Amino acid sequence: MKSQNVSRTVLAAGAGAVLAATALLYAPELLGRGTPGPAERAVIAARAGAQASLPDLAALIADRERWLWARPDDGAAWAELGAAYTERGTRLGDARDYARAEEALRRSLAERPAARGNTAAQLGLGALAGARGDWRTAREWGERVRKAEPGRWPVYPVLIDAYNGLGDYGAARKAMERLEELHAGAVVRARAAQTYRDRGWREDADAAALDAAALAEADAEKAAALGRLGDLAWERGEPEEALERHGAALRLVRDHGPSLAGRARALAALGRAEEAVREWRAALARLPLPEYVLEAGELAESLGRDAEARGLYERLRTGTWARAAVPLGLLGADHGDPAAAVVRLRAEWARGHRSVGVADALGWALFRSGRAEEALEYAKRATDEGLRSALFSYHRGEIERALDLRGPARRHLAEALRINPSFSPLHAPRAEAALAAVGEPPDEMPEGVGAARTEKAAGTEKPAPGAGTRA
Repeated sequence: MKSQNVSRTVLAAGAGAVLAATALLYAPELLGRGTPGPAERAVIAARAGAQASLPDLAALIADRERWLWARPDDGAAWAELGAAYTERGTRLGDARDYARAEEALRRSLAERPAARGNTAAQLGLGALAGARGDWRTAREWGERVRKAEPGRWPVYPVLIDAYNGLGDYGAARKAMERLEELHAGAVVRARAAQTYRDRGWREDADAAALDAAALAEADAEKAAALGRLGDLAWERGEPEEALERHGAALRLVRDHGPSLAGRARALAALGRAEEAVREWRAALARLPLPEYVLEAGELAESLGRDAEARGLYERLRTGTWARAAVPLGLLGADHGDPAAAVVRLRAEWARGHRSVGVADALGWALFRSGRAEEALEYAKRATDEGLRSALFSYHRGEIERALDLRGPARRHLAEALRINPSFSPLHAPRAEAALAAVGEPPDEMPEGVGAARTEKAAGTEKPAPGAGTRA
């Protein structure tokens, strides 16, 4: 995954929605005991759909573990613990928590089956499937809960993510509309920002993200909103504003992983390479997501730090990752074995994972393996949905250039640089070189085109054969 990939997690409603979208709507024994402690604060945040701080989340996990040691038949508490594990795994990029989450959620269903109304654990399993990138399973659990409780708002973020992952953007928009009918606040405005962004409505996305930041109450939630604003600024080619917004997030939560990564991107775009390298190291120490490893590696390669780049690429190849098909596919396409990347991404496509991110990566891998004509169809799917991505436009332009489609290639390469002139320290310079190689449009039009345009402008063009006047 690169800077513009659609599935970057910071642009979702925030990992706090995982807790809100699952079972943490109970725990009455944690509340009403005077000044809220860390575990209580996490419950209160979850009830509001907000993002708890990591220390509060850790306190909640410890509290639920102690509770269940004494009361192992408490199905609701098992669901709460599973939800908390899922969020911690998402927030820290640690897939080991997902196995703990599944065990807890399955135990919840064993203690209180779905037939007896345990929608909390079912929704928890949907959120867990989404965290793992298993969008079909996430959709199945989410639709099951929606059928049982259509007015339960936390199911809709799970469904939105699932539909987006499956490339069913119409269903995602309908789920978003229903969410807005059922609930308000920062979490909904954050989701709206993502939906607007995915449709290419950049001003609306920024306005909704600003609303989310204004409505956020806890520092963790506000930092997530500011980080989202920083990413939106970056995607439209404004690194100074991105740096400011990510800096504001880090003043609230000093180790906010997405904003450390966002600062690294912005610093690289501003030519502050050494600072960018240090910031990427800090981001990877805090939140080692596969897309971040790839981006850090490509920055190192662009700076001629080949040994460091190779080390990062190897880390990505050998790591145990969740939701890594796209970054691994792009890694193979650009820095490894493109044919193997095609096999990997075709398998993802066959699983129904047909987001614009997968379409773009598969098209690029096909192109890099010498199959430009086939690649173009996937590139078109990636760019025609609505998302304005510099990376996607660059990929499509290069594919069209290889097919000698000079006009479309010129248009998409120029579009990539217009969207974000610094979209990648490695690939933006290549886009500039490719655009220069395509050259300017010819001054002379093909024979007959100029005359036809003159006739049309004068209203004297001849009717097409067989054309008549409608009675």
